[in-house]
Amino acid sequence: MQRIGILTAGGDTPALNSTILGAVRYANSARVEVVGLLNGFSAFFQERAPHVILNPLYQEIPQLDATRGGTILGSSRTYVNDEKPGLLDLIHKRIKRLRLDGLICIGGDGTLNGLQPICDMIPTVLAPKTIDNDLGLNYAGEADQWIKKTVGDELVYEKKDHPTGLDENFDIQKMINYATPGYATAVYEAAEGVRRVRTTAESHQRVAIIEVMGRHSGYIALGSSYGQPDIVLVPEHQFNLEHVARRVKKIYEHQRHAVIVCGEGIIGDDGRAYGASHGSTDPSGNIVLSGAAGNLSAALLESIGAEFFEQGGNFEDGRAAFFTRKVGHTQRGGRPLRFDRFYAAQLGGNAAKMLLDGSNNAVSTLQWNESDGFTVGTHDASVFRDRYGEIHARTLHPAFYNSEQLQISALGKQYLHPIFENAIGPEDTEFIRQSLFDYGNLYHGYKSVNVDIRKLTRYLDD
Repeated sequence: MQRIGILTAGGDTPALNSTILGAVRYANSARVEVVGLLNGFSAFFQERAPHVILNPLYQEIPQLDATRGGTILGSSRTYVNDEKPGLLDLIHKRIKRLRLDGLICIGGDGTLNGLQPICDMIPTVLAPKTIDNDLGLNYAGEADQWIKKTVGDELVYEKKDHPTGLDENFDIQKMINYATPGYATAVYEAAEGVRRVRTTAESHQRVAIIEVMGRHSGYIALGSSYGQPDIVLVPEHQFNLEHVARRVKKIYEHQRHAVIVCGEGIIGDDGRAYGASHGSTDPSGNIVLSGAAGNLSAALLESIGAEFFEQGGNFEDGRAAFFTRKVGHTQRGGRPLRFDRFYAAQLGGNAAKMLLDGSNNAVSTLQWNESDGFTVGTHDASVFRDRYGEIHARTLHPAFYNSEQLQISALGKQYLHPIFENAIGPEDTEFIRQSLFDYGNLYHGYKSVNVDIRKLTRYLDD
């Protein structure tokens, strides 16, 4: 291979530029040119296919900074529809005109689904990223546990509750793709958010409900346990509202405040999704959710009763005892932690190596075991695919969660420890110390990398 492409697709994460840099540096060593496709798969949909040469003369461009969050290539949630043969022909022609011999896609489970039609045109591999940590498998064979069923007039996917024999001896060392770049930084933001909200809840004797990202996966909520919340609710466990209310009352009676973390996709045991549906979908087809924390707050107040909070004299109206906060998109942005920077670069470099070694439709993965620590690996995309050909977001394994205490379990703590033991480097804290209150920040506006990339952008000839 002499020339490969690379793109970032789906939601942004803090470690994307690190992944790109890892791939480019490996390509430099192999004397392979790297073409950065702008704004994900949408570059292929444009006649002139905007792109950037990321390593002219086999040297990475200076804008490619591993400590910069987001992606200098831009991203989108546009994917290739294999049901449109005419479109596929156009994309194939543009790939040929770009003279690409292979393609690296950086993304999550949606991207892995979306790149499948490209694999028939050109060798294509995936370097993983997602703050939700939901690209992977808890155990080999987990993908086969998904089944299709009809609910009313709708065909939906459902995962079997107790797969026979496959997870009876669940072992975190056998997980496929142990963690994804972006997850550690997102958890840092969530856990720090919990710690900061804690003191105001404590001071005003209130119940704080903090909503973190994770539509179908509770890994960020689990990781927020580092912030020491009193209760953690994850989308995978359909909780009983009365049980949660009893826990809140007990905690509040003891310490005169409570802090709850909930994932955005939490569901009650009555089937109620607490994240309200807008009746619309995002560009990836996911139902737009909002308000899980707010709806949970209202439900708990109704269950506990306003008089419980009013009787102490602190609140004339029990509704004032609750407040909510969304950590929101701060989980996605900013400087990546050392863990994410280092392993994102490793996975990107491995993805480039995979292409040069002849791989196609494969995933660069991060593995962990007690003796070797973290290592990069390679898995065929087929291991992530269910019997119907779909790839699903990894859900939190039930062994990581104590559903009675509504807290992280002992095994969940063991799972998180290798990721976060040295996740923050001294250079991270030094960067904050030096840069945040730099006097120059008051005089100079933010300089966007998009300005430089626009100057470097090339186009196919008409």
